[in-house]
Amino acid sequence: MPQSLPQSNPPERRFHWPKGMPQLVALLLVLLVDSLVAPHFYQVILQDGRLFGSPIDILNRAAPVALLAIGMTLVIATGGIDLSVGAVMAIAGATTAAMTVAGHSLPVVLLAALGSGILAGLWNGVLVAILKIQPFVATLILMVAGRGVAQLITSGQIVTFNSPELSWLGSGSLLLFPTPVIIALLTLVVFWLLTRKTALGMFIEAVGINIRAAKNAGVNTRIIVMLTYVLSGLCAAIAGIIVTADIRGADANNAGLWLELDAILAVVIGGGSLMGGRFNLLLSVIGALIIQGMNTGILLSGFQPELNQVVKAVVVLCVLVVQSQRFISLIKGVRGHDKT
Repeated sequence: MPQSLPQSNPPERRFHWPKGMPQLVALLLVLLVDSLVAPHFYQVILQDGRLFGSPIDILNRAAPVALLAIGMTLVIATGGIDLSVGAVMAIAGATTAAMTVAGHSLPVVLLAALGSGILAGLWNGVLVAILKIQPFVATLILMVAGRGVAQLITSGQIVTFNSPELSWLGSGSLLLFPTPVIIALLTLVVFWLLTRKTALGMFIEAVGINIRAAKNAGVNTRIIVMLTYVLSGLCAAIAGIIVTADIRGADANNAGLWLELDAILAVVIGGGSLMGGRFNLLLSVIGALIIQGMNTGILLSGFQPELNQVVKAVVVLCVLVVQSQRFISLIKGVRGHDKT
């Protein structure tokens, strides 16, 4: 009689979270906690052609950090980091306020402010890509000196202005939503098209994964690295314009202060690795929303605002531990031991 062949067990199926699901779950949990703290958290009203409410406020206040996170995502994807985005915000804001007070037209003011961000990013890019200075040190230089530059532009004073057209960019509304939200959304769409519908995104990821292999494959790694810092400076300038337009003034000492840390945290929460490689702009923006959701929850609960920094530090620590190779190897070792 023919012998039956031994039956092999079907391969074990491993559960994998859909891409972006952990971030969406985290955002929903943060919003759920906020709603428990504030009973009327989800109440949104339409007044004077604009939506008002805590969810809208989170979107509005998260817009500057989301803009910084978009640029920071590209820099981190190359294996770098940009600590100067907060200072670049201050420079762009000071340029915006000073030129508005001087009587220049709005297009000229915006071009000058955006140009200041591009020049700042180019400076960082040259230091990192051409002079081979470590990104942490290279951008730390502008982080320290940038606020001094902003103070020189404003002569060490808080410059205020009265320009309804410019103020609309920071406190106006468009399509029922605050203008900063629309600006951040448009920036996200443009950068997504730039990185996913062209070869730029692939080049950035190639540089972050293995810069030597990318160079051997014909990628101009210097140009790619410089371009990411330029784009980061551009995003920081847009954020600086929004913040300055919102308060109708420029404060070189406080504009964008420590927001570079929020931007880095947003990228990390979005799943970006500080070692470089693959990136996701949308998830970085969701990371910015999570951060602002936590900030809003802490304020609504009555705790002191200083607690924000402690919470952010704990979140950064947890995310970095989960991403560490040692932690991943330990988890794999435990799973392998359980199977045996």
